[in-house]
Amino acid sequence: MTETNSAAAAATDPLRAADVLAQRLYAAGCRHAFGMPGGEVLTLVDALTKAGISFHLAKHENSAGFMGEGVHHSDGAPVILVATLGPGALNGVNVVANAHQDHVPMLVLTGCVDTVEAATYTHQVLDHQAVFAPITKASYRLDAEAAGVIADKALRVATQPRNGPVHIDVPISVADAPAGTHRPCLAPARATQPQPADLAQARAWLAEADRPLAVIGLDAVAEDAGASLRAFLEHYQIPFVTSYKAKGILPEDHPLCLGGAGLSPLADRHLLPLVREADLILALGYDPIEMRPGWRNAWDCSRQRVIDVCAEDNTHYMHSASLTVVAGLAPSLRALTLGAQLTDDAAQAHARWPDGQPEAARGALAAAFAADADWGPAAIIAECQSALPVDTLATADSGAHRILLSQMWRCQEPRALIQSSGLCTMGCAVPMAIGRKLAEPQRTVVSFSGDAGFLMVAGELSTAAELGVAPIFVVFVDASLALIDLKQRQRRLDNAGVDFGLHDFAAMGRAFGGNGVRVRDRDCLRAAMNEAQQAKHFTVIAAEFDREAYDGLI
Repeated sequence: MTETNSAAAAATDPLRAADVLAQRLYAAGCRHAFGMPGGEVLTLVDALTKAGISFHLAKHENSAGFMGEGVHHSDGAPVILVATLGPGALNGVNVVANAHQDHVPMLVLTGCVDTVEAATYTHQVLDHQAVFAPITKASYRLDAEAAGVIADKALRVATQPRNGPVHIDVPISVADAPAGTHRPCLAPARATQPQPADLAQARAWLAEADRPLAVIGLDAVAEDAGASLRAFLEHYQIPFVTSYKAKGILPEDHPLCLGGAGLSPLADRHLLPLVREADLILALGYDPIEMRPGWRNAWDCSRQRVIDVCAEDNTHYMHSASLTVVAGLAPSLRALTLGAQLTDDAAQAHARWPDGQPEAARGALAAAFAADADWGPAAIIAECQSALPVDTLATADSGAHRILLSQMWRCQEPRALIQSSGLCTMGCAVPMAIGRKLAEPQRTVVSFSGDAGFLMVAGELSTAAELGVAPIFVVFVDASLALIDLKQRQRRLDNAGVDFGLHDFAAMGRAFGGNGVRVRDRDCLRAAMNEAQQAKHFTVIAAEFDREAYDGLI
């Protein structure tokens, strides 16, 4: 066969099932996939790259998923996590569960042996669908004839409110098999509109409220509802708090903003009394999965009116509501704002919180999380924010530093600070920063990790070097699981299982091809930050401070 005839024959060859899946993902905006390949997913990786989706090798499947999440927060496309069968798939369980609780759209693609092979072969063979069913929105097994339908179903389920992970098990022979010709065609779903009776009730309560307070959550970010929120809150002059993942939905220097809430007992001392004093609570896109027990039943419907506008009906019972509106947040807020303007109601002129309690709470919070310490966790956070551009993208790992950071770090846009808030998993900040810098190389990206969380994923520094990205990795070094140590001491328990060695994290950065600096004062930190912003390679800044430095700060 001549070269021309060979090319023509290849052009007319039917698409493999893996090709159809990959092309659907590309059409959905996916340009990056992350994972650790094995023999069972080679066809899948080949199909992804042929479709125009770059496959990036991580050092662990858990980190691969968080790198994908970092990209998602920049480009909005679903995450693609690729894992081979058995241990590869199981390594990804944590990040998949995290995506489920943090509402991250993710396609989890695992290789598996064919059904006939599994009947008599047991090495590394287990039921992936049984593993992933409890931590995903759906799990499918790819079929060649229905490849297009399964791909579309998976994408639709992953990206409908609330977003989340969907698993597709891909048998070896199915990935290579010719795909069926069925091409599904479904119009995108539209946001649900609120009912007129609900709007009328909400407008009446808004007009009567003297002390309204809004609690804004992650659904508002997922829906990109910032403009509608601004118009609504400013029209009715309603002060608001956000969950940590909703920080920046409106700039945090907005005069109505009271900052983030949910994890810090110190912050709760100032915010929860305000919640209890409100006569109208508006839960706007608020999913309490980010909040700790202090926010369980934080308000009382027997004496307070509560309007809950949410993507899904409340089945968690973490809080109650007088009026539940299961509808799109943006269209609901637009209707409430427009309706008030058209009826020329007096809501805008209505004096809110005449005793000035929100302003007092804002001042008390500023004093509680002051940034003027000579050194320690608060000084590190303050110095970093001062040295970095206002549009810096930040990631935070779980631990004591995250609670403090989430109160002190000021965001001017949604997703400016990303973290694991639902599952609160350790080891997420470094890979998420790698993903964000890969997606937006022109932006400054900084990650904040405790030393224990950093040790979990230090090998991914090699991934940053291989990808040629240059985030700034700040490590809070006190040789302790500081948050657990604090809880242990508060309960007057013996010290056990919370201390480890004081390691040279700066040397780790240099060993993996980046820069590394140890700092113990503000001047050195500022110099290291300025140098890191100019560096062509990533920088690890190990900020060392004394044990028990978080006492009284969070």
